[in-house]
Formats: sequence, C-alpha cells, structure tokens
Amino acid sequence: MRLLPRRARHLASRPESESKLKHILNLEDFEAAVQRRLPHAVYNYVAHGSETETSLRTNRTAFDHWRFVTRNLVGVTDRAQKVKLFGREYGFPFGISPMGGSGLVAYDGHTVMALAAAEANIPFILSANSIEPLEEVAPANPNAWFAAYQSPNQQAIEGMVERVARAGIAVLVLTTDVPIGSNREADARAGFSFPIRPNVRLSWDVATHPHWLAGVLGRTLLKHGIPRIVNLEPDGGPSLFSSKVKGIAAHEGLSWQHVRLMRELWKGPFVLKGLLSPADVGRAREHGLDGVIISNHGGRQLDYAASPIQVLRAAVVEARGMTIMIDSGFRRGTDVLKALALGAQCVFVGRPFLFATAYAAKPGVRHAISLLAKEIDRDMAMLGARHIGDIRPELLIELAAAGAPRQVA
Repeated sequence: MRLLPRRARHLASRPESESKLKHILNLEDFEAAVQRRLPHAVYNYVAHGSETETSLRTNRTAFDHWRFVTRNLVGVTDRAQKVKLFGREYGFPFGISPMGGSGLVAYDGHTVMALAAAEANIPFILSANSIEPLEEVAPANPNAWFAAYQSPNQQAIEGMVERVARAGIAVLVLTTDVPIGSNREADARAGFSFPIRPNVRLSWDVATHPHWLAGVLGRTLLKHGIPRIVNLEPDGGPSLFSSKVKGIAAHEGLSWQHVRLMRELWKGPFVLKGLLSPADVGRAREHGLDGVIISNHGGRQLDYAASPIQVLRAAVVEARGMTIMIDSGFRRGTDVLKALALGAQCVFVGRPFLFATAYAAKPGVRHAISLLAKEIDRDMAMLGARHIGDIRPELLIELAAAGAPRQVA
C-alpha cells in the first residue's frame, strides 16, 4: 500500500461495504457477483453483444497479441498516474464510458457513477440514452462529459448544444457508430426489446428478482414516473414503453456536415466516439475536433468489427497530436498500459463499472476504481515506469501470426 499513489491509497482505504467487497478482486468479478441479482433480460442487455458476438470476444482476446518488455534497476518510487485531457489533470489514465440504460440496471446508476468519478478525479461520460436528466446528473460531477446521439437536423442540433451548455457539461462527445440499431439476439431470446413490451417471460423474470423490482424499478418509478429517454432531444424523449422509442437513438442521415455544425456551435472540447477507421480520425482532425474515442461500441453494433486496440497505432498516426482515447474490452491494468504504450492518452471502461454500481452502489464503483488503479500502479512498477509518460512503444512486443515476437515500432 505504501507505494500506491496518494489518491489510490485514499480510495483503497474506504471502510464502506468492506465485507461485501472483499471477495471482489478484479473488475470481472463484479459481473459474476451481480448476474443472479439482475433479471435475466437486464443482465443480457448489458453483458451481451450483437449477432455471433465475435467482436465482443475479440475485444478481450486482441490484448493477447502484445507482450511487455520490462526495464529493471531504474528506480520506481513515487509513481504517479496523472494524465491531462483538454487542459484538466486527472488522477488516473482511465474513465467511465457512456452506458445507456444504466438507471434500469442500478438505481440512479448514472448519478452514482458520476459522483464516484468526481471523487476519484477520473473522466465520466453520461450517455444520452439514459433515463436520468443530464441536468440532474451534471451537478453530481461538475466536470462530466456528455455523449450525444444527435438527430441530424439543424434545429435539434442547435437546441441540444444549447441544452448541454446550459447544464454545465465540460466535454461534448458525439456518438458516431449507431446509424441503425444492431441485431442483439440475446435480448430477443430474453423477451426484451425497445419499446418494452410486457410478456409472460419478461414478467416472470422481473417477479423472480424482487430485490431489483423494489430497489431499482420501484424506486425509479417513484422518482421519475414511467422511465423516459430524457437526454436525446432538446425537450427530452419518449417513454421506454412508447413505439416512438424504437430506433430513436439511431440516425441514418448523420454526416460530417452535422459534425461541422456542432463544431461551430460548441465552444468547449468536442470529441467523436465510435471511430475505427484511421481515415475518419484524420477527417475529425481536419474538422477541428479536439479528440476521438476509438471504439466498436463494446461489441454491441457491427459484429466482426475490428477491435479498437488493433487499429490504435494507425489512428494515432492520423491524429497528428489530436487527443486519442479508446474503449471496448478493457478489464485489466495491463490492458490499459498496452493502449497507452500504443499511443492512447486515456482508456474508458464500461460494463464493469455498471456492474459495480448494481452490486454495491457508490462503494462498489469506488472499489472498482481502486482495483484498476492498484493494478496499473503495480504493473508500472514491474515495467520500470514511474509516470504515464514512461509508457512507451518499446515496452511492447507484438506476437506475429506464428507466435514469434516483433518489436512495436
């Protein structure tokens, strides 16, 4: 514990829910701990991907293609994980990804994660596909980011940019990889869809999970009434039970001309999320974007899409100094360090933080942040790195197809 960064030591020393969390040793443990507590349909909605789920699986196995080369006898006391994004210094090189529907997984899930992120000084991104109004979440984290699912018309863009600015959002993120809804067969098998249609299977699923029924759905209904997707448009959005909710976050007509308009209107840092093509990264730079998040939507959109870590180096080349961030499949400190060595400046993690919220509310998220921070700290020491700037490409080798190592350029 002595060698942990001061903020990581602070997070690790919290006494809350220690007995409940003591057996949670890594981020993946949260999923196993909470799976039976959630209705099958709700768990499936979070955990699964699209079609064959090849992208979902590859997001994890892609990390196996790199190995570390340690540097020894260099002195690694006083390690620090601080990174700077858009002029603000954060305590750790990771943040919390935008996740729609979090309020149906854990009560006030977005607000809980926003509070924990603010305490730990890590980035937090609120999803537009949420049932908690951004005006209620933003005060919990004055530096919150917001990920828009933007309607492709000028009036909606102008109104949404104005609403986000009025709420005090620090960074505007545009989700780019949902031109159309994906084929998530696991949801259909569980009897779950948008709009939500009560049926025998779903009703039995909910009834046999009374803790979730009372603690999440019941409390949400008391606070918000019938859940609505409230952050999609300047004036809110439809009920989860309305036929209007089907495909409402998907915009086939969204294009670079809308990005250009949003860039003109939004005066703060502006980020595109969901890019995989290095050419698109270059185009984002040409349009005056401040950063991009390389992402395949956690394997939830196009099946067989490349894993972000596979295209990261080429994306960094096209960025030419623009801030490069990444998500999809990150679970370990070594995952984060591999991305940093390949040129990313921050890594975003999604599902584990949501499962931590469902398992133990804010103490669960604190514990998740602490676990990842401690892994990174330990790994940095063994790599021979004291600062994030010490995480360089020469600390990695890439395994060729036959398994022979190859130095990363």
